Amino acid sequence: MTRISRRDFGVSVGALAVSTFTFRKARATSQSQIEGYPIASDVSTTLRRTVVPGPTPSAKIELHELSKYKQYGFGNWAFGDPLKSVTRTDIMPARYDGSTVTKKAKLLTFFTISDIHITDKESPNQLIYLQRLHKTLPVSASLYSGIMLYTTHVLDAAVQTINALHKKEPFDFGISLGDACNSTQYNELRWYIDVLDGKVISPSSGAHLGTETIDYQKSFKAAGLDKTIPWYQTLGNHDHFWIGSIPVDYSLRTDLRQSFISDEVFATGDVLANPAQIRDHIYYMGVIDGSTPYGDIKYAGPAPDFRSPPKVIADPDRRSLLRTEWMKEFFTTSSSPVGHGFNLTDARNGFACFSFVPKSAIPIKVVVLDDTQSEDDSSTDIHGHGFLDQARWSWLKTELADGDAAGQMMIIAAHVPIGVEVTSPASEMGWWTDPQNAVTLPDLVAELHSHPNLIMWVAGHRHLNTVKAFISPDPVNAPEKSFWHVETSSLRDFPQQFRTFEIYLNSDYTISIVATDVDPAVEDGTPAATSRKYAIAAQQIVHADIYISNPTNDPTIEPMPTGSYNAELVKTLSATMKAKMESLFPTL
Repeated sequence: MTRISRRDFGVSVGALAVSTFTFRKARATSQSQIEGYPIASDVSTTLRRTVVPGPTPSAKIELHELSKYKQYGFGNWAFGDPLKSVTRTDIMPARYDGSTVTKKAKLLTFFTISDIHITDKESPNQLIYLQRLHKTLPVSASLYSGIMLYTTHVLDAAVQTINALHKKEPFDFGISLGDACNSTQYNELRWYIDVLDGKVISPSSGAHLGTETIDYQKSFKAAGLDKTIPWYQTLGNHDHFWIGSIPVDYSLRTDLRQSFISDEVFATGDVLANPAQIRDHIYYMGVIDGSTPYGDIKYAGPAPDFRSPPKVIADPDRRSLLRTEWMKEFFTTSSSPVGHGFNLTDARNGFACFSFVPKSAIPIKVVVLDDTQSEDDSSTDIHGHGFLDQARWSWLKTELADGDAAGQMMIIAAHVPIGVEVTSPASEMGWWTDPQNAVTLPDLVAELHSHPNLIMWVAGHRHLNTVKAFISPDPVNAPEKSFWHVETSSLRDFPQQFRTFEIYLNSDYTISIVATDVDPAVEDGTPAATSRKYAIAAQQIVHADIYISNPTNDPTIEPMPTGSYNAELVKTLSATMKAKMESLFPTL
């Protein structure tokens, strides 16, 4: 069987009992009266305290037995000690001594969120039942877990936490690193954008069961991101592939697009073991029953167990969006900029790469790169690889060359990370080795090393917080050709965090990138608090080792004892870039 990471299908993780929200007022009949959910008043980063899971209980229960989580102690957690920020000088010259260097001028502050996987849990074409077939594998929690019930609530709590931090130290912008949706659906994307815009969210579909009585089904008023913070969007594999894995229109299953809006529960084979089994009708995959407090699974099991195909209420809002349609939705927004970056590119033709300069007076450019696979690449494998077609590869090289010529430091923001997964046919998350890929990973890294103004590559996709050093091929004579690689974990999987970045010019005209993990400040009793418990419990039940994040055995990737990692990342500038910064900041 092909090795598949639990993030390849990227659904989520979860645990503990459903809470009764004691702060919420009675559900109003008018949308204008619908209340939101508060967050905890004590907002902080992991530099102050961390969320630490409790001991894993010895009891053996199934992932879908949510009602037993509290009874057996799954999902317990407590606040732990501060997570220090590790000063990293891996990419600096060996002779570098930063002991007397101080941070002087703050150049840029921003946040990254990633892999929210907003999920329509009542959609008829999920892969819920496969979790039971593969329950001993960590990947099983990506196919089903209780966190599926609360994806919009977690995002709302994260947004409120960002707003609170913004009041203390303003952000220049934010960027989402992809997988906003779980499975390309229109309603999933609208919930995502509408949470950021501060709209009323009705997170149910089809028959809209339980909307009056079940906490995860009730409508709520999202807080919305502070309107003074512009935010930008990156395309992820889940945003344009079915369950992040299979092209909707180029698969071996000709009715896949229709299955989104069908009233018949999806039946297929074990696509986890063999993606070609998507053609088979062996198991009904099941849906979540929104009328039940724990989101019971119904209509799941071997096809012969059903006298007729199980049915649900169809919903046209579940339709699967083409890449162009997905990008177009970002123009229907009340936050800025309209288009959220896709206004800067050829959105009508689905080209999801763009660049922007966050602050006109600061020479830093953000290069937003779509490095997901193409819908028509003819592969029948899981579509979680890193990939650039010729158009995107040419565009990237031009952007990097232009940034060097303009004297701009550059940050690449992409969904799929590089160099942190094994590049081979056995890896579903490494760089794609197919000849259709316009560039191999070694050639891509060589190109990146040739641009001394590249300071960092930020990515999501793996649901991890790892930091990697890409050391210059000539560290003695050209240390400026090094760059940092920083991942941001998922807001669904534990540790359910986002990242903040602060870029400083130091007293010796090097730069420091301070990368800090943040736990959403969830309030006890809210759906977001239940989500955290479910996320922790899922890790405990499937024994998903969140600390193993280094399959390449890279010595520059350090352990993450709680799944989190804070660092100050130091980089030297080229002589030309240093001279420019000296002219802009002559009196550090």
